[in-house]
Amino acid sequence: MSIFLTAEWRYLAMLNYAVDPALLAPLVPRGTELDEFQGKNYVSLVGFRFERARVRGIWIPFHSDFDEVNLRFYVRRAAGSDVRRGVVFVREIVPRWAIAKVAQAWFGEKYIALPMAHKVVEPTSEGGRIQTEYRWRFHGKWNAVRADCSARPTLPAADSRDAFFVEHYWGYARDRKGGTLEYRVEHDRWRTWPVSQAAFEGDASEAFGPELARCLGRAPDSALMAEGSTVAVHSCERI
Repeated sequence: MSIFLTAEWRYLAMLNYAVDPALLAPLVPRGTELDEFQGKNYVSLVGFRFERARVRGIWIPFHSDFDEVNLRFYVRRAAGSDVRRGVVFVREIVPRWAIAKVAQAWFGEKYIALPMAHKVVEPTSEGGRIQTEYRWRFHGKWNAVRADCSARPTLPAADSRDAFFVEHYWGYARDRKGGTLEYRVEHDRWRTWPVSQAAFEGDASEAFGPELARCLGRAPDSALMAEGSTVAVHSCERI
């Protein structure tokens, strides 16, 4: 697979909710199966900064630095002796129409373009406090993902819950004919912080559907902040 996009993903606020797998079963792409951690299936509401994006190595003015919020769940696929752990996106929100259209066309992803804003207070030292807020406006109403943390970031243990959420290196989506698209996402292992406060505020029913929105209406089962890194997203292939 050739590299389609490079960028930096920074300050990923991840709110994780255990859900009934029956809610996700209709969304699972053919050839994959739901992945779980300690017997539970999760969706994650994620807000982060997308920076220094280049498509096929080309910098596009006014489209290289922006916010993204997405709702994802976790799958796995056996490819010979290799087990590929990946994510499926229920919905991805970005602030620019062109970004959404490119992602829809090339990766079959469910992007929409909405007004967005962010606030990221970066730490002044390795153990300093971090505050993040990622907002989007849908039908005139603002929604927000917020997460605060402090202390020193650490690499999560391989069998930890944090590692489960940040160490899925494949993406899967359905194409228009019902087949499955697969693409690889390369990045270094991410350090994470424990989150002291995390919340979603708003009405997610129109963006993510009423059933999953009800899950987001309660406190998350876990939350983390990932430091992020440079990433390389490879072109997709049909499987």
